[in-house]
Amino acid sequence: MASPPCKMTAQLAFKAGGDVFHRIFTINPQHLVRAAPTKILGCNIRHGSFQTVGSVIEWIYYLDGKQRTCLQLIESVDEEKRRVAFKFITGDLLQRYKNFVLAFQVETRAEKDYIIWTVDYELLDAALPHPISVLKFVIELTVEIEAHIFG
Repeated sequence: MASPPCKMTAQLAFKAGGDVFHRIFTINPQHLVRAAPTKILGCNIRHGSFQTVGSVIEWIYYLDGKQRTCLQLIESVDEEKRRVAFKFITGDLLQRYKNFVLAFQVETRAEKDYIIWTVDYELLDAALPHPISVLKFVIELTVEIEAHIFG
């Protein structure tokens, strides 16, 4: 039996600038191959463009020690809130989860930028594990991007 909708979030201070982070994902996500080579192996547009809702991106990445591939639909882009949501439409994760959406938002509070990652999902079977490794992945990805920016 499937689980009810679930949500996990993580928040990280990002000293390299939230606008920089947002631009990498919306304008130039291919740069992630250089910024986080231990996580991202490839990023290709399959349909549309990187900034456009409804576009499809292919990601080649490492998760849980394995190389994986997925297609993500850009579900929403909110430039004002600096928020982007990606819905998984193919890939290994959909063998365990349905309606899997990964989103980030940049928030500025007290002159500090924070990256807030959200994972919305449903387990296909309530006995399956929650996607904690995905949340760990995006936390580590964020840290690697910041380290790359600071050189």
